[in-house]
Amino acid sequence: MSLTITGTGCPIPDANRAGPGALVRYDDITLQFDAGRSTVQRLAGADVWIPDLSAVFITHHHSDHLTGLADVVLTHWVMDRTDAAPPLPIIAPAGPSSKYVSTLLDGWEDDIEVRAAHARRDTRPGIELTAFEIPDSPTEVWRDGNVVVSAGQVRHEPCPNSVGYRVDTPDGSVAITGDTRVCDEVAELAEGVDVLVYEAMRFAFYDGMPPHRTFVRDYHADTFLIGKQAAELGVPKLVLTHMIPPPNTDEDRQGFVDDIREGGYRGEVVVADDLYTTAVGEGELADVRPVDQNAEQG
Repeated sequence: MSLTITGTGCPIPDANRAGPGALVRYDDITLQFDAGRSTVQRLAGADVWIPDLSAVFITHHHSDHLTGLADVVLTHWVMDRTDAAPPLPIIAPAGPSSKYVSTLLDGWEDDIEVRAAHARRDTRPGIELTAFEIPDSPTEVWRDGNVVVSAGQVRHEPCPNSVGYRVDTPDGSVAITGDTRVCDEVAELAEGVDVLVYEAMRFAFYDGMPPHRTFVRDYHADTFLIGKQAAELGVPKLVLTHMIPPPNTDEDRQGFVDDIREGGYRGEVVVADDLYTTAVGEGELADVRPVDQNAEQG
């Protein structure tokens, strides 16, 4: 089992950080969680053949988590040389997220038809949408054999119907928070996992700024509180993503680590870059970090 962070960015464009996303692989099962800008390029960088995606999971309907989704679906079809690939399963919470997925291909009809005619293809891009109601506690929403994905409510108000996901396999388990405040719901979702992927924001960075800059603290996760919760959970590895402000220097990276340590966490901390990859649980894959990531991580 492996985890790859396909995008560590936030809504503000960054030349080095794609939009939010995480990839979990187990044997031939390939699962993508969220699809921010440039997800297809990052999947290519992770050596994923797009038609081999098993399913895509959406955490919530904020645009930075969705702008790459149409690209994933269209590329899933364009790259299929067999003209036999089934519709791409997309799993999303009921409400705005599932509504968006259901209309995802609107406006692409002319492109699809001209491509199909030129290549003499009988198929068209397809989506198999599974919409689920927000559960009171983590609940299974997808399964392939002994690989189970559960969804759990998180607290990203005022963006309703937001969830995080947990993937359990015979090798290990990983929880992906999506966007959220630090909350009891995340603790329930992440109990006992090997790796916890957490969106992270340095609240202190915004101290003294005017209200139109600080409102984002209302629905994101403070690094100090992340460290406190991760310590209480005893999670072996904590991977930070969707980082605000983006850590573009060694000093910036160390600031995230220091905040987590101040919260009490003593496990491994990873300030992720795009395509950071690690084994989960009993796998043998070594951690992979970009060569310029020199800050102390653990």
